[in-house]
Amino acid sequence: MNVAILGSGGREHALSKKISESRKIERIYCIPGNAGTSKFATNINIELNNFQKLLKFFKNNFIDLVVIGPEKPLVDGLADFLKLNRIKVFGPNKKAARLEGSKIFTKNLCKKYKIPTAKFGIFKNKKKSFQFIKNVKLPIVIKADNLAAGKGVYICNTVNQCKKAIKEIFNGKFGKAKKVLIEEYLNGEEMSYFIISDGKSFKKFHTAQDHKRIFENDKGPNTGGMGAYTPSGLINKKLDKKILKKIILPTLKAIKDMKTKYIGFLYAGLMIVNEEPYLIEYNVRMGDPECQTILPLLKTDLLKIINETCNQNLKKIKIEWFKKKSICIVLSSRGYPGAYKKNILIKNLDNLKINKNTHIFHAGTKLVKNKFYSTGGRVLNFVSTSSSLKIARSFSIQLINKLKWNNGFFRKDIGHKIINI
Repeated sequence: MNVAILGSGGREHALSKKISESRKIERIYCIPGNAGTSKFATNINIELNNFQKLLKFFKNNFIDLVVIGPEKPLVDGLADFLKLNRIKVFGPNKKAARLEGSKIFTKNLCKKYKIPTAKFGIFKNKKKSFQFIKNVKLPIVIKADNLAAGKGVYICNTVNQCKKAIKEIFNGKFGKAKKVLIEEYLNGEEMSYFIISDGKSFKKFHTAQDHKRIFENDKGPNTGGMGAYTPSGLINKKLDKKILKKIILPTLKAIKDMKTKYIGFLYAGLMIVNEEPYLIEYNVRMGDPECQTILPLLKTDLLKIINETCNQNLKKIKIEWFKKKSICIVLSSRGYPGAYKKNILIKNLDNLKINKNTHIFHAGTKLVKNKFYSTGGRVLNFVSTSSSLKIARSFSIQLINKLKWNNGFFRKDIGHKIINI
């Protein structure tokens, strides 16, 4: 099979590597890809919003399957466009992608289908938002309605912090904002819960815990994710049943009631409070960096899983996992999630010794004359697997410390809530 993977981050590098292991693969193209994906795929520089140019490339290169990595092309309707043009595509259509495209849409869906979530209010302007926050119990959570690359969420402990968040959202920090979402703060533990759906049936696709805050001990502003580990330390059979019954199944019913089908990965961002799951948000694709920590544990052929999902034959696939634990530590550019320098040389990356239990996924890099340069806020993902998360974390940190790149920083405490117990 000829496969095109869309995206340029660590998630797409992990997808490229895993799909390359399939016996069915002939050629992989990554659009646009990065320095890491070039090891497994041919990188093609096409903008993901140029649907016609993408279609022309897929037809000219006899692409059998397109895997869409990031959320924006899904929200913009790329899956619909490709299906209309008879291109097999893995990823939900525009209607189903609203689960991530609009947080307010998802909150209203939760209300209608009685899916447990934080109490919330929706406000159309700064004035009404300011009036509301005068009398609320702090802390509260303030969110941009639209896509924000994981950064449009504010946890506010003071009225001044609330006002600043509201101003930034309505002033267009995350794009044009017509509404803001204000919701109660749930005091619990986060969990990333994944399923894969073919529109008729679904299967669970592991759990993880992401670490959104920039600094250790979960301090500072939110990021796209500073690290993750798999499986979540919270998951057990009783909680798993609750998540399926109270959150996943009602959501899939809602999608069916919308007269559409969900084909792709669905990622439920949950808060677990006193053994009860609450939906925080949905993502309509694999998480990043969760994807990088989950896929190394997958034993079953990923290409086979994705292809049969597109064929609505997921039921016949048995998804098997290695009985290990995995951890991902993100190495970021200094200054991230704010302004940071680009095009900084990363020395000796090719000389780092990795084995079957360690992986380095590129998130924001480019290759120029056989030299690696940083191009993004999140630059490299160091993933290790082991029977022990503590050992896996030490492997990743040892690798990072051998890298000669002074412009980076990382959190040394990924997994701290479970490792240090």
